[in-house]
Amino acid sequence: MRILLVQTSFLGDTVLSTPVIAALKELHPTAELWMMTTPAAAALVRRDPLLAGIIPFAKRREERGPGGLLRLAGRLREMRFSRAYALHRSARTALLLAAARIPRRIGFTSAKLSFFYHETRPRPQALHDVRRNLALLAPEIGPPEELSPPPKLRLFPPREEELPSELRTRLPAAGSYALLTPGSAWETKRWSTAGFRATAKYLLERKIPVILNGGPEEAEICKAVGKGLPVLNLAGTTSLDSALWLSQNARIVVCNDSLALHLASAFKVPCIALFCATVPAFGFGPWRNPRAVVVAREDLSCRPCARHGGRRCPRDTWECSTGLPAERVITALKALLAK
Repeated sequence: MRILLVQTSFLGDTVLSTPVIAALKELHPTAELWMMTTPAAAALVRRDPLLAGIIPFAKRREERGPGGLLRLAGRLREMRFSRAYALHRSARTALLLAAARIPRRIGFTSAKLSFFYHETRPRPQALHDVRRNLALLAPEIGPPEELSPPPKLRLFPPREEELPSELRTRLPAAGSYALLTPGSAWETKRWSTAGFRATAKYLLERKIPVILNGGPEEAEICKAVGKGLPVLNLAGTTSLDSALWLSQNARIVVCNDSLALHLASAFKVPCIALFCATVPAFGFGPWRNPRAVVVAREDLSCRPCARHGGRRCPRDTWECSTGLPAERVITALKALLAK
């Protein structure tokens, strides 16, 4: 039997979906399990030994539009999947799996065009996203809120010798550095540049090397944070593979509500998680990381303003970001470093 697991959302969502891989393999130990992701997210799961392979879905590039969807559906038909589990709830996903004629398709009741699925299952909003994802398997594994032991995130970073040699020669010793990730896909989820600069200065004063990291779209933010400081700014120059290694081997991580938070959770690395416009109650807070601390402005009536953040502050005050003092983050850092 060949099974397809579909998750083509953001990178962080892919990380929080990885416990479903283990759950499916436990349910179907002899099945050949494949996962469909975005091309970018493929690096997060391609080393998972439980997966037979990855199918990248370039839904905004080569495979965009009806033509691209039909071409991919044809490839899936040729692979003869017996069943598909869709974590992603878009209309595009429902149409793709239906066009692929996979004989048993399981999705969430809240998915768009859910009538294309043979079975739909509720997605309990009150749970952490890890458990919400596992609700797709609830009839087989039981209620996700009762799973014990708690599900684990699955990430498999490269070995140090697999990193590019030009990167290895620049890195501080594993376990010695602080990893700061000032970016996020949404502007209202980003703590202030001034706050990250103050945090970097504090760490440098403590003789803790500082690495700044992020994607190409976050290069300018990291440049502003590190301007004039003796930090190692890798933003826009490293792969997701390198980001996995950097997260696993950091002494401490300081980041927004973003992918970096979920990487730190997967590796149980001490982490200061900054929640600006969003709140952990949405289901995307640190998962099973006893060394993670959430820092946020709890006194703002306008917060949270949007489930996934936004491009602009609705009140144009940015109080949840610029109004979060660096002193609170540094106090939390002191406590974590002392442990």
